[in-house]
Amino acid sequence: MSYFSSEYECKLDTKGRIVLPSKVKSALPEEDGNRIVIKRGFESCLTVYPQSEWEKIFDKVTSLNEFTEKDRKFQRLFMRGLTEIELDKSGRFLIPRSLQKYAKLEKDVLIVGLGERLEIWDPDVYDDYLTGESGSISDLAEEYLGRRIDELASVKSSKEVEEEDAKEEQEVVTEE
Repeated sequence: MSYFSSEYECKLDTKGRIVLPSKVKSALPEEDGNRIVIKRGFESCLTVYPQSEWEKIFDKVTSLNEFTEKDRKFQRLFMRGLTEIELDKSGRFLIPRSLQKYAKLEKDVLIVGLGERLEIWDPDVYDDYLTGESGSISDLAEEYLGRRIDELASVKSSKEVEEEDAKEEQEVVTEE
């Protein structure tokens, strides 16, 4: 499994090619070779998956019911602009013009590592997106991470459970 983190400032050349930073390229799974999948993101960005990660998502999307209009529409929208790519020896690849246009990519681009995927953004669009979001990072952290901490706090540790079980057994023995 691959893991991507950090933000990388990169440049598109005049032909629309970009070089993946060496840290990103080295994080690609060996079994994928130099194959990646690039598609439209949910926001005004592009999403990049290593081939093996994409195959997991692809299986989910293609398992939807083709006889249901809603499922077909989702499949079409989700797969729109999808391009399978093989990196050249230097880690460079061409971003199709239609995807460049969708993500408003010109010369400067930002590659953002998000765990098992990457996103490619125009730096200004990315900044606008992050600063235009409602709620602060503090509010979002509380919503997404705070509840997990609260849930964990309410879960008894295995030692606590063992101690309670031992105490109950001792009470049963003394009652007899």
